[in-house]
Amino acid sequence: MSAPPNPVLPPAEPVAPSGSHPVDGRRGGGRAWQVLIGGAAVLVLLALCGLAVATLLQNQTKTPPAAQPSDQPVVEQSATAGARDLDSRDTDQLALTAKEVFPGKGLAVSDGRPAYRVLKTQASANCGVAATGEVSDLLARLGCNQVVRATLRSPDGDHLLTAGLFNLTDAASAQRARDQLRQILDERQGRFQGMAAGDDTETVATAAARVGWQVRGHYLAYCLVTRADGERISSTDAKSRDILYDMIEAYLNRSVLERRANGGVTNQPTASPTDGTTNQSSTSGRRSSGN
Repeated sequence: MSAPPNPVLPPAEPVAPSGSHPVDGRRGGGRAWQVLIGGAAVLVLLALCGLAVATLLQNQTKTPPAAQPSDQPVVEQSATAGARDLDSRDTDQLALTAKEVFPGKGLAVSDGRPAYRVLKTQASANCGVAATGEVSDLLARLGCNQVVRATLRSPDGDHLLTAGLFNLTDAASAQRARDQLRQILDERQGRFQGMAAGDDTETVATAAARVGWQVRGHYLAYCLVTRADGERISSTDAKSRDILYDMIEAYLNRSVLERRANGGVTNQPTASPTDGTTNQSSTSGRRSSGN
């Protein structure tokens, strides 16, 4: 009797080595991609966070928060205390005083030069005391309400002079006075009146004089110069020109009115004022319509 046929068995699966487990290739590959994608996402997130922080720091540097003071000081500059606009009495209401314009017995226009001697000062609400004829009438029409003046002797003693300021309504009034004065003086229809300051100073009120005037704001600054001996002054006399410049430009404009305009500060530049000069005759034989 023949033996029965052998049964057909399925092929045996390979046996893993002792202590190991089967490896799923597809599962391991998926984990690797997850790691790579996760790492890339972290890097992108970190980059975005870095950009946000950099932007925030840049904004803080450019614009400090309102509650945090800036490293740079902030300075606000205001107008000079006490400064005045001299174009009108509306903005320059405080009246002049003799003490403001001529504060001492000596008047030095610059350092190192001999001083003019102040002999007499006067402040008056009547501008007619310092002018005669059409000059006086002109000042009254233009609203002059004050004159402050002084009589002085030149450092060498050879000249007497009266100088001062007329207080007019506004700059336009002062300019009209400036424009009309020369014709009045040339036609001898009036004059600036010198102020005697004692027996030896009568010539300042009576002798022929060299006269100058200048406008700044609503003020008319003026000066008349005579020889102490009463002799006529030539229009080309250099000494009288120097005196007019000293009194009108260097002193009344640059010192007195500059100080008033800037509230005590005298070193700021200003526009050049306008002026004029001429001769005026002596009191004897002049034609006058007043005073």
